[in-house]
Amino acid sequence: MSNNDVTGQPTRILHCMLRVLDLERSLHFYRDLLGMRVLRKKDYPSGRFTNVFVGYGSEDSAAVVELTCNWGRTEPYDHGEAFGHVALASPDIYTLCRRLHNHGVEITREPGPMKDGGPEIAFLRDPDGYRIEVIQRT
Repeated sequence: MSNNDVTGQPTRILHCMLRVLDLERSLHFYRDLLGMRVLRKKDYPSGRFTNVFVGYGSEDSAAVVELTCNWGRTEPYDHGEAFGHVALASPDIYTLCRRLHNHGVEITREPGPMKDGGPEIAFLRDPDGYRIEVIQRT
């Protein structure tokens, strides 16, 4: 395929999938604490899992997060060393981090400027230990 031939070329990111141990705990975090909306939910009995898609906008125009809960799983997932983080924009990361901290969310990097220059950022962990970066954007 030449560089000028874009037939079939992907056009946007649809979603990022995270495996979660406790779906209700994860929904509390993403929906109730981070303000995402549940866009759709489906149980797959033959596969013994549930998918819930959450996000800030419609799947037609925005990237979303897919939470996958495998039924009967009791051990936390190994995140490996390749996964980095999911990044979110917030108009006020300081207020957000204070509120999340008050709800027991682990803030792993307090809000502030990047040490090498750049935007103000913070890092936190979701209930399954996934890293979430929050970037100050108005």
